[in-house]
Amino acid sequence: MDNRFTDIIQLIKQSRTNAIKAVNAELINLYWNIGAYISKKIEQSEWGDSVVTELASFIQTNEPDIKGFSDKNIWRMKQFYETYKDFPKLSPLVREISWTNNLLIFSRCKTNEEMEFYLKLVKQESYSKRELDRQISASFFERTMLGNSKLSPAVRESNNDLSNTFKDSYVFEFLNLPEPHSESDLQHGLVRLMKKFILELGKDFLFIGEEYKLQVGNSDFYIDLLFYHRGLQCLVAFELKADKFKPDHLGQLNFYLEALDRDVRKPNENPSIGVLLCKDKDSEVVEYALGRSLSPTMVSEYKTQLPDKRLLKQKLHELFDNEVKKK
Repeated sequence: MDNRFTDIIQLIKQSRTNAIKAVNAELINLYWNIGAYISKKIEQSEWGDSVVTELASFIQTNEPDIKGFSDKNIWRMKQFYETYKDFPKLSPLVREISWTNNLLIFSRCKTNEEMEFYLKLVKQESYSKRELDRQISASFFERTMLGNSKLSPAVRESNNDLSNTFKDSYVFEFLNLPEPHSESDLQHGLVRLMKKFILELGKDFLFIGEEYKLQVGNSDFYIDLLFYHRGLQCLVAFELKADKFKPDHLGQLNFYLEALDRDVRKPNENPSIGVLLCKDKDSEVVEYALGRSLSPTMVSEYKTQLPDKRLLKQKLHELFDNEVKKK
């Protein structure tokens, strides 16, 4: 390719992106305004519920070239407006994502906090409809909030903004792992389906390699999976355990983090972070094991099936209630 023209190509692509964003924002504004108009008419008893069906029929008859205004979709516009009208913090966000993703969020999320989380996430990660649907089904919000509360003291006290970056549990339903399975099965599956693994982790994670070699003295050591996180600007080492967490697992991971920081980390990068990914864990044992740890590590568990959303919501309510009591 002729390198003289790469800047022009970039300008064209950026202009196209800006145009798509502008069209999307205008479309969302249209749906918002239609929803507001209908909502107010019905609230003031000027229109009855049947008017939406009449409106859809009128549009179809008189403006057949105008698509997307079935009675079902018009009702969604009304619901869309009524969901966000009293929350000025959220209404600007809805204009930055597609209508399809907006539909998923306001129809499936139950709280303002959850809606705000997914609105920001879709904007940040540029999720497709399928990716967003999977994240909601996998209780991404609940797992992230619970994960924030269980970071080790060393991680929590670091200068990095780690909120929403790591989770207490990860879901790998896409692997279709047999039971029982080995650490090798888990590792090879994650590498083979790296795109889906990155979706679960977050798109700021860049995969560096598997069995990443560290040479310390005359011995060789291998990190199961090594990533770089663009936002945190640090290396992230994942160690995989296909059994229940044991405190001595942390010793190996801490050793790897020390070697990474001494021999691999660049001067402009932040200290490396370690994630011990286990098939199961006892939260009290984890808390004790991390209590005096000086390394930025966390212990997460992985699930091979989609989680019970009701159970996670219950745990999250308990967490919020405890936080309120502490205050």
